Amino acid sequence: MILPRVTLVASLLAATAVCAHETSGQHGGRVTDAGKFHVELVAKGETVDVFLSDEGQKPVAAAGFKGTAILVVGGKPARVPLQPADGNRLTGKAEAALGDSPKGAVQLTGPDGATASGKFN
Repeated sequence: MILPRVTLVASLLAATAVCAHETSGQHGGRVTDAGKFHVELVAKGETVDVFLSDEGQKPVAAAGFKGTAILVVGGKPARVPLQPADGNRLTGKAEAALGDSPKGAVQLTGPDGATASGKFN
């Protein structure tokens, strides 16, 4: 009785891991889901840019959004506040260079107060 349940849970976890993959974005970053949005994380030096799009890959205006990127730098978490910039971009500056593909998460709060987060491995 327990074995079928364990098998079911294991298969669901494996399916979740397969579906939660990152893809490459149009700005050269990594894309993952954050609630009903797709977020593309682009890190260059100390600059963090996050580009928002909807489920149909159409840009979503960043005006009214705020966010935080929590990225691993030198084995420690670094919090980078994100503010709206032009178009569908939020941007922020880290205290140290991040590398091209930092691991971590992006937390967003929309103009309506709804929150979402996306994870980058």
